[in-house]
Amino acid sequence: MSAIEQTEAARPRGTRLPRRARRNQLLGAAQEVFVAQGYHAAAMDDIAERAGVSKPVLYQHFPGKLELYLALLDQHCEALLHSVRSALASTTDNKQRVAATMDAYFAYVEDPGGAFRLVFESDLTNEPAVRERVDKVSLECAEAISAVIAEDTGLSQDESMLLAVGLGGVSQVVARYWLSSGSTVPRDTAVALLTSLAWKGIAGFPLHGSDTH
Repeated sequence: MSAIEQTEAARPRGTRLPRRARRNQLLGAAQEVFVAQGYHAAAMDDIAERAGVSKPVLYQHFPGKLELYLALLDQHCEALLHSVRSALASTTDNKQRVAATMDAYFAYVEDPGGAFRLVFESDLTNEPAVRERVDKVSLECAEAISAVIAEDTGLSQDESMLLAVGLGGVSQVVARYWLSSGSTVPRDTAVALLTSLAWKGIAGFPLHGSDTH
């Protein structure tokens, strides 16, 4: 169950919930408000109302709007990193790995809750704590991809990292464009097109100790 689904299930005012369930409910409500309004326009009153709780209840869990936003950002950065790592571990076929990783980014931006906007399109990127988290998840995703490239090609760590940053960057930029442009290209077709483009480049590096890719 997603954070927003938890919010819908637990919205009636006055319902007593375990602390963890209440926190998840509040995060779900905050996600809806932040995605719809942006950080600066959102108010704690709006989030409390959306969650169906009093503002003191909201402050019992989060001392301020920034802390609430950062908790939500941490949650969704971790979700993206988990998706990329899972995609890389899903197969030993490298072309399929590229496709699975591309699809992880497309699935992330296509999620109806709009969580990717908090990570990649935040109106709070000048806040150091936000910028640190966004940079960190981009770096960690690239490091996960880089480890596979280095192991399979024998390229140096720095060389592998450059390729990994390129693959991750292309994936998220194209996925965001695909969604925001209202493209009529189905997701699986879009992933296949991008995979073909990326694979024609990455396949040029032979497997370490082998003449095949």
